[in-house]
Amino acid sequence: MTLVDFTAAWCPPCKRLNPLLEELGQELGERVTILKVDVDASPHIAARFGVMSMPTVILLKDGEPVERLVGLRPKETYRSLIAKYSAIAAH
Repeated sequence: MTLVDFTAAWCPPCKRLNPLLEELGQELGERVTILKVDVDASPHIAARFGVMSMPTVILLKDGEPVERLVGLRPKETYRSLIAKYSAIAAH
């Protein structure tokens, strides 16, 4: 499972999200890979995923987008999202 954080250096909510996702990555270890995509450096990737505002976090399962969160959310929201799809994978 992969969590892709579409971010920009000039985006204040993105700056607040960065440490939350870093903590989550440390807590969840190998259950999830967290990637960051700078929309200014990689606009083609942002366009491919239809990203219109930042931060946008997209959860990929087996390489396909399954959930999208737009805007800053509490860390628990991201943890719950990962747990939801981890539970589905266990069945």
